[in-house]
Amino acid sequence: MSKEAIAARLKPVGVSVANEGGAPGSRTGEAVYKAICSSCHAAGLAGSPKFADAGAWAGRISQGFDTLVKHAVEGIRGMPAKGGATDLTNEEVARAVAFMANAGGAKFAEPKVEGAAGGDAKVDPAKGKEIYNTVCQACHATGAAGAPKFGDKAAWAPRIGKGLDDLVASATKGLNAMPPKGGYSGSDAEFRAAVEYMVNASK
Repeated sequence: MSKEAIAARLKPVGVSVANEGGAPGSRTGEAVYKAICSSCHAAGLAGSPKFADAGAWAGRISQGFDTLVKHAVEGIRGMPAKGGATDLTNEEVARAVAFMANAGGAKFAEPKVEGAAGGDAKVDPAKGKEIYNTVCQACHATGAAGAPKFGDKAAWAPRIGKGLDDLVASATKGLNAMPPKGGYSGSDAEFRAAVEYMVNASK
């Protein structure tokens, strides 16, 4: 193994940021991937299947979701248990597995963050504005990459017409040039608040 691969694998153990900004067990698959898994999977270090490489993931995906999660939790070959981030919960690992496998062609359902789906979680509406100002405005303030411009009623009308739930679902998965949740790594409930903030400003 190269020095880079070893350093990348050891980094999560000494500098785990999996739960920064959220309670233990609350991280999404994308957040866990960015904080932990990407250190090896982004470049395919130490024999790990590279993110979004369908060829590298095909054989693994065929083993089934439960088997992949078991391997990720317990460790396999060059990968330590939970990618070295022992503070991750098994559910967070499962979400990360689903996120990575789906990028490689799978259609696994990412385990939900408790209280983050639907209308179960109560989020301060001000959080929606905060998320817009820190994440969404990068494209929506100017209408970059085809994004409906903030406050542009004509651009938002057909989207709003589909209903808030459908709009949130599309934005959560990502659409056209927009990545899943616009690149936001917080909870689904918080992201929904940001969508609601933009919708309310464009009615």
